[in-house]
This record gives sequence, C-alpha cells and structure tokens, in this order.
Amino acid sequence: MNAPDAHLIPTYARFDVEFARGEGARLWDADGAEYLDFLTGISVSSVGHCHPRVVEAIREQAGRLIHVGNFFYTEPMVRLAERLAQSSLGGKVFFTNSGAEAIEAALKLARRARQGGEIVVVEGAFHGRTYGALSATPQETKQAPFAPLVPGFVTVPAEAVGDAVSERTAAVLIEPIRGETGIHAASEETLLAARRACDAYGAALIFDEIQTGLGRTGTLWAYEQTGVMPDALTTAKALGGGLPIGALVTGPRLADVFQPGDHGSTFAGGPVVCAAAHAVLDVLGDDALLVRVRELGERLRAALTDLPGATAVRGRGLMVAFDLVDGGAPELVKRALHEQRLIVNATGPATVRLLPPLVIGEAEVDEAVARLHRLLEP
Repeated sequence: MNAPDAHLIPTYARFDVEFARGEGARLWDADGAEYLDFLTGISVSSVGHCHPRVVEAIREQAGRLIHVGNFFYTEPMVRLAERLAQSSLGGKVFFTNSGAEAIEAALKLARRARQGGEIVVVEGAFHGRTYGALSATPQETKQAPFAPLVPGFVTVPAEAVGDAVSERTAAVLIEPIRGETGIHAASEETLLAARRACDAYGAALIFDEIQTGLGRTGTLWAYEQTGVMPDALTTAKALGGGLPIGALVTGPRLADVFQPGDHGSTFAGGPVVCAAAHAVLDVLGDDALLVRVRELGERLRAALTDLPGATAVRGRGLMVAFDLVDGGAPELVKRALHEQRLIVNATGPATVRLLPPLVIGEAEVDEAVARLHRLLEP
C-alpha cells in the first residue's frame, strides 16, 4: 500500500494490514499471511467469509437484476420481508442499508405513533452515529463534538427503565445485550419492567438486535431467550453476509403506522443484497448450527476463564468478552494481530471482545484461546 490514508478521511484508527482474501474464519493479507478472524467485521460475516451460498446468490442475482428502486416490487425483497416478519414479530418490514438507518426508521416510527413523544434509552447504550441514532447513544465522547443533538431523549440506568416510562413516552429503545460497550446483557427484570411499563402507557418497546440478532447468541433473535417480545426490532450487520442491508421489523400493532411518503431509501432492499440475505437465512435455518453456537460459546467462555490476567468472562452464544485485570486491552489487540495473527477488538481500556463466525469449529475456538494464552502468559 502506498500512503493508504492520503485520500481517506481519518475517521477510523485502522491497523496497518491490508486484507485481500477471506474464507470461513480465515483472512489472508496482501502478502499471503493467514489470520484467524474472531471479529468478523464486527459481527457481519457471521456465516464466514465468502460463504459459497452467499457468493452464488450474489453472482446469480447480479447477472439478472441489480436495481430498480422502491417504486416497484422485486421477488427477493418481498420474500425477504416475509421471512423476517414470520421468523420474528409477525408484522411488517422496512428495509435500510445499515443498522444506524434501521434505528432512524425505528425512531421515526415511534414518533409517528406518538407524535412529540420521548424516547427512553439506557446509559452506556450504542445505537449508531447518524443524528437520531447518535442522540440515542448517551456517550459523552461520541455526542459532544456534534451537539446540539435531536431533542426528546431520556437517559436512565438500565434498572430504572420501567420507572422512566410515562404518558409522554413514545418508545423505549434497548439492546438485549450491549455490544459496543463490552457485552453487557440487560437483566430479565429490566426487560420485563420495560415491557410492563410500555403496555401500561401505550409506548413502543423496541429492541436493537443489530449485533445480537441472526444467530449470534444461539437463537435467531436474542429476544427469544428473554421471555419478552418487543413491538419492533432492528437488524443489520450479519443479514447480508457482508453486503450492506438492515431492516426495521415490526409487530402487528406498529405495522401500519408509517404512511406513503413518511420514510424512504433509494437503495434499500435491492435485489442483490436481498438475495444475499436469503442465503444467510438459509444457512442460519439449520437448527443444529444454532445449537452449536450455544455449545461453542460455552466452550469459548470456559477456556477464557483460564487466561492469565483475564476476569469477568461473559456473553451469550458466540458474543463474548473478557476484561484484563491490569487493563491494556487496545495493546493486547494490536499484539494479537501482529504477533499471533488473531483478530479481536477492544471495546474499552480493559475489555476484549470476540465475535467469531458462527460456522467455526472446536479446533478454531481452541486455537484462538491458545494464541491469547501465548500473548498473556508471564
């Protein structure tokens, strides 16, 4: 690479590695060196890099029809909406190009249902970087440079969500597991309290499943393990197998709130990305795979507890994190990349996050832990 940052706006602290090829849980850099990927583009390539079904679906659809816009129907879009709705909340779907756009759609939907209503969000949440999503992300370092933000957001500790809902509330927006701040699951009591309060005041309960959804936690949707069904959910990341697609999925109550002209997106729900999403759902439709996600998640978490200097191992399925007693997570991540060719990431000064592909095997789990051992052993 010659001066890779010469023409890139510097919004990312990129590592000095150029990847050229991927297959399954492996990546190869431009020099041919092989890496074990336990980040998957931040939970995007969940069925592995260049899964044959995804590649073939993209190739076949791109040779037939790439784009027509949302004034018209295409079979991949209509059928994908049906699959997403029927696999989750039973309502309707609005397609987007990303998770942040799905959050924007969810916020507009809630405000359309209760105009002028407030949105209750949780301390430490992360919902995206566009203005509405950023306004729902109560993190000072992310919000402060871009103030003033969208008004009408109420931030509370997770345990106070139920008490924060009132007749002024349009929605509670919550992640079943907070991913970007270190894999912290909302308690069942928190989610139940939010559900009861939203029912009492007619507010919408919206789950952000952008990172937790599509098998990451060992069920297709994380809410299935909570006993609480939301009124709407957002999904993205893994849906397109690496292509940009997201969705807002509603339950029946909110299915017809949006009216023609209320919202739109030029590229969203295009036939190629929808074809890729069908291939992803085909892979995730194997119940045995989801059982393996739960089993391998347990194996990974158990092995991480033996890492020198590691503590607070946590997660669900293959959404896992641990803390370092003495901190230094960003340095460990850099060393893992360059010394062990293992890709993980840090979500804070002390926290290391692992989001391996859902199609990994036991040997790859053990290999990743062994590489971490070599980095951390005295």
